[in-house]
Order: sequence, then structure tokens, then C-alpha cells
Amino acid sequence: MIWLTWRQFRVQFLVVASVILAAAIFFAVTGPNLLDDYHRLTDKFISNLAFERLNPLLYIIGQVLLYAVPPVIGAFWGAPMIARELETGTHRLVWSQSISRRRWLATKLGVTGLTAIGITGLLSLAVTWWADPIDDAINAGQDSNTYLPRMFPSTFSARGLVPVGYAAFAFALGVAVGLVVRRTLVALAVTLAVVILVQILTPHFIRPHLLTPTDKYVVATADNIRGFGISGDGPNQHVKEMEVTTGAIGAWKLSDNTVDKSGKALSTLPDWTMACAPAPPPGLKQQPTNTPDEAACFQRLADEGYRQHVRYFTADKFWDLQWREFGLFMLAAFALVGFSFWRIRRDLS
Repeated sequence: MIWLTWRQFRVQFLVVASVILAAAIFFAVTGPNLLDDYHRLTDKFISNLAFERLNPLLYIIGQVLLYAVPPVIGAFWGAPMIARELETGTHRLVWSQSISRRRWLATKLGVTGLTAIGITGLLSLAVTWWADPIDDAINAGQDSNTYLPRMFPSTFSARGLVPVGYAAFAFALGVAVGLVVRRTLVALAVTLAVVILVQILTPHFIRPHLLTPTDKYVVATADNIRGFGISGDGPNQHVKEMEVTTGAIGAWKLSDNTVDKSGKALSTLPDWTMACAPAPPPGLKQQPTNTPDEAACFQRLADEGYRQHVRYFTADKFWDLQWREFGLFMLAAFALVGFSFWRIRRDLS
């Protein structure tokens, strides 16, 4: 049964595994040089990367691969595995032998599922290890418009354990969908769409609730102000929102709302807060920073009790959040596997 499963699965495996293995080898070969640069250049490490082509390209490739692997595994490994057998009727030949339905499904799930988890884990390990000097430099406060802290949603999902959890979930989902719809192309399309949707929605609607974030009230000043949201034109402009820095390097900010002295969130700030707006960007007529009007504006904000209510995850919560999200998707994968065993015993002939 294991040999038969391998024969049916080998083409998909060889295509995906060859790409992942090649990438992992490339990361393993280039990683030591990147680490040496990090130790040699110290606080100039990130700025030096701007003069290179290979390392920034590898950084992007690693991100893209770890986002692409779970949908590919779910759609091209999980979805056809059972749907194709049911669609063509070849499952009846196996079931007419001494192989039970559960053993047939368990063998397919075990061989293919563990392989999916293994190769995703290998790629994630290679990328996480390779990118560790970049992540450490960013978390140490080095500025970059290209590289983001590993706590940020776009980076977090391409590090550590989370890609493995996504791959396990995607594979189990593909198998379950194939058992329900019994059509290979339909199962492939549904699985691909659902996995991509989950990858998009999880950082916004699931991840923020997996841990209790740091909850902090910050008085806006000229030093910590980060941005203004302004609506309207000309003299009718209004400040809709303000944003301040958290003071925690590498943190992932969840929310940043202006509240009054009673703690009520504001949708529009008083008109006089326009004086707190920063100087124009380069290219426009510059004004001196920290003007008397600006300083008086920030002082009035503090005197009247206006504060920024900020919620964020600090950089040291990275692995706690990784384990929780990984565990959540592994539980979802086990639930889908349980459904598949129930389905194949009760509803199929």
C-alpha cells in the first residue's frame, strides 16, 4: 500500500521537492557569508545590503516560497489524492482487496501528509536561519524600507513554525474537500482559494487574538509623532487620526487610536490640532521643526487629556505567537483528518 501510494504521488513530490531542496541548498550555501557580514559590519549591516543584489533577492524569494508552498501542497497534493480516485472509480479496486477504507486513507495521509510537513519544515528552517542576521539587525533598530521586523504580518507568516502549520492545514483541507466534492479540478480550485483566503485573513482576524497584547496610553509629542490622517481640502481640512511610535523596536502595532480624557475614542480631532502637523515633505517649502505653534499644540493636547491608545505585540512575543498559531492550524488539520475518516466510512461507496 505504501509502494502504491508512492507511485501515485511521486510526480507531484518530485516537482515540489526539487524546487524546495534547491532553494534550501542555496540558502545553506549563502547563509554563512551573510552572517559574517552581520558580525563584520554591525550597525551598517542593513545599509550595506542596499548595495547588493543577491541577498535582497534571496530575502524576497524566501518570503514568496513560504507563502506559495501551503496553497500548492493543499491544491496539488491534498485535493487530487482522494478526489481523483473517487472520480475515476479506482478506489473500488483497492477496497475489494484486503485493504480497509481506513487503512487505505491512513496510508495515503501518512505518507503524503508527513512528507508535506517535512519539506515545508526544511524550507522554513533554511529561510529562518538564513534571514536571522537581517531580523536581528532590524530588531536592534537598524532602519530599512525593504526589510520588516519579523513580528510584522508579512514576515511572520514566512518564519519559524507557522508555514508548517499552514502546510498541514492546507493538505488536510484538500483531502477533505476532495472527499466531499469528488471532482479533482473542483477540489483543487476550492482548496487553493480557501488556503489563500486563510493566509490573507489570519493576520487580521485570528493572530491578534492569540495572545494578550501590550495595552498602553501615550501622550503625543513632536518626538514620538509618526503620522497624521487629514481629510478635506484647503481651509476645511480636519485631522482624522494621529499615529505615534510605540517606543518598542520591532513591535507589531495592532491599533493606534486617539482618545479624550474620558477614554472615548475620537473619529475627528479638534481643528486646532492641525498646528501639530509635521513639516512639509522634501521638495516643498520647508518650515523649521518644533515651531512655537507646534510646541503649543502638543502641550494643549497633553493639557486637555488627549492621548493615543496603542495596542501592540513586542518583538519578544515572536515565539509565543508562533507556537500558538502553529498549534491552532495543527488542531484544524487534525479536525479535518478526523472528518475525512468519518466521511470515508459513512458516505462513500
